[in-house]
Amino acid sequence: MGNIIAWLVLGLIAGALAKLFYPGTQGGGIVSTIILGILGAVVGGYLGQTLLGSGSAAAASAGAFSLGSILFAVLGAMLLIFIWGLVTRRSA
Repeated sequence: MGNIIAWLVLGLIAGALAKLFYPGTQGGGIVSTIILGILGAVVGGYLGQTLLGSGSAAAASAGAFSLGSILFAVLGAMLLIFIWGLVTRRSA
């Protein structure tokens, strides 16, 4: 149960920071922010661990709290915001 709560809190922090730092406006409420943050933690953790071999990245994908894990989770969430913008972009 504690692990699920840790995922939710890390997801909320990462999603909110990603939306704060990413330029432009992003829609969605608190639920989409948490989901974005959790998926960002998984994506950022996987990419960071694969490309850099970083222990902090592995901690992000496991839902652990540290400055490095939050950083990788935010970067992963920002990457997801970018990809979501490409997928949902309307052609003029």
